[in-house]
Amino acid sequence: ETAMRMALALQDHPRVKVVHYPGLPSHPDYENAKNQMRGYGGVVSFEVDGDLWQTAKVIDSVRLPYIAPSLGGVESLIEQPTVVSYWDQPAETRAEIGIKDSLIRYACGIENFEDLWADLKQALDGF
Repeated sequence: ETAMRMALALQDHPRVKVVHYPGLPSHPDYENAKNQMRGYGGVVSFEVDGDLWQTAKVIDSVRLPYIAPSLGGVESLIEQPTVVSYWDQPAETRAEIGIKDSLIRYACGIENFEDLWADLKQALDGF
């Protein structure tokens, strides 16, 4: 539920170019997800309207999620895949697989949605 609410809020934010979440009708696999899933998962990926450094500023400006690539805990996590998971791949390789410098991955935890959104929104508003 938190991830869906986060995806909906993000798609309406002016500093967000695109939201990647299978629960949104805009997602290319939405129909498959709707037919095969009872929920759409807790991870939302999105691209901000900025470069590598502006995206890093968003990551550095949030206070609630931990900056980490790992999944499986109950706390919210945030990461910039270009810097954390794909740092050793050249830009061309990352582009081929859809990892843009402006991509952020947010794993929603058990925290209150309003707190998570207020924290992320102030980070997005501030860059």
